[in-house]
Amino acid sequence: MQIDMWKYFYIKPNEIGILYHRSDFKKILQPGTYIYFGRHWQVKTYDLNQPEAKIENLELLLRNHGAELQEYLLVVRTGFNQAALVRCGQIWLSVLPNQLRVFWRGFIEVQAHFFNLETSLELPAEFVQQVRGIALSGIKKFPISEYELGLLYVQNNFVRSLSTGEYAFWSIDRDVSVRTISRLVPNPDFPLEEILIERHPDFVATYCETVQLQSQQVAIARYQGKVIAILPPTSRKLFWQDVEVEVIDISTDAKLPTSLIGELVSGSREVVALSHNYLHLCEVPPQHIGLLYINQEFQTQLPSGKHAWWVFGRSWQTEVFDLRQQTLEVSGQDILTKDKVPLRLNLTAGYRLLDPLKARNSLSDILNYLYKELQFALRGAVGERSLDALLEDKGTIDRSIFEYIRQKTADYGIEVDSVGVKDIILPGEIKTILSKVVEAEKAAQANVVRRREETAATRSMLNTAKVMEDNPVALRLKELEVLERIAEKIEKIQVNGSLDSILTELIRINRN
Repeated sequence: MQIDMWKYFYIKPNEIGILYHRSDFKKILQPGTYIYFGRHWQVKTYDLNQPEAKIENLELLLRNHGAELQEYLLVVRTGFNQAALVRCGQIWLSVLPNQLRVFWRGFIEVQAHFFNLETSLELPAEFVQQVRGIALSGIKKFPISEYELGLLYVQNNFVRSLSTGEYAFWSIDRDVSVRTISRLVPNPDFPLEEILIERHPDFVATYCETVQLQSQQVAIARYQGKVIAILPPTSRKLFWQDVEVEVIDISTDAKLPTSLIGELVSGSREVVALSHNYLHLCEVPPQHIGLLYINQEFQTQLPSGKHAWWVFGRSWQTEVFDLRQQTLEVSGQDILTKDKVPLRLNLTAGYRLLDPLKARNSLSDILNYLYKELQFALRGAVGERSLDALLEDKGTIDRSIFEYIRQKTADYGIEVDSVGVKDIILPGEIKTILSKVVEAEKAAQANVVRRREETAATRSMLNTAKVMEDNPVALRLKELEVLERIAEKIEKIQVNGSLDSILTELIRINRN
């Protein structure tokens, strides 16, 4: 009976025990075998491979038996503004504010490091290296690459810059963030740029080039000789310190010099795209002239070449005019002649601008004005003449129109060099009538010519007969000529009498 009153307890080598009697703490039991008399003994064992001790009524035990427990336990108690890092062998744990946690000593090396969250927001570098790759509650980690600069923000307020390296910060009850900026981009978008300029001049002076422009200034930013940004007036911008900034005063002269035109207008596609919205461009080809207007007022004439101006603060307008000989076609004009015959005419005029400024200031639409006046002149010249008169002398239309249009355009700096009617198109029925008239005229002329030729031929035959009548030799020669012609047509001819007798008779006739 009494044997049952003995309690046997065995503590394994990797365990530790706490001995209780009637729920009262008595002592810590190391690994081994223990025998106690009485049935009210109780032992709770803990696996030392789990270094954190999960002990019931821990607060009460520490208050009553703290000195004894300190030998076996590492007690980590944090205040409202404290946090701690605990290393248990190769394992790291974080202890947040207002917490009590204990860890067994001896079996695994245990260390605790306390941090005042009001003064130690950042973990020291030696801890950052040791907790790399370990997720810890209440801690945020940020790696900064060698081509980046980090900006530390707490509660969205900038604190300081972070150079290349690894960083860890306590983020308990506060928002901690790091915004990285690439050093490879010479004109990055700095977060809250205005705040950095106004409230953090030390950071700006250390890392940045600040551009602050007045109302009549523009700036060109270059990195390694290449344009990376164009800033309009009143701009404020941050660049890295190795960026070169050229500030240009446009208060008196907004025109770009030739060198800058070559860089911004004729440079690379990226640079042209940057300057596109900031420049007014005008390219004047050879044998052309340009007119420049600023705020609706004429300023100057522009020679051939590329011209560019900064657009800020002014309205710009340019027009380019061709000084070469030009041609204007007035086609498909349906006009009635004086004798009510409908015609369709096509007109061509050659002209040139002698004074583009006078033409531009006097006429809202130069080509439309010239076209209308040529129409009026053509209608007037055709409507005053009959169809027969027009067909007999087409040049009268050209001369009439030429005189009219020269007078109309002389006061506007336009010179008309030539005017000509290209085509006169008749209606189908009029063409048929004219064809019959021409056919009849030509038939009558043919009859006259035929009669005249017959009369001349008869007269010639009479004259020939008279000559032969008075001169037998001529008659004989005519006969020989006829014989010769006949001989050419046939292979064989028979003559009565010899040729000698014919020649003898001829000689005798000549002697008489």
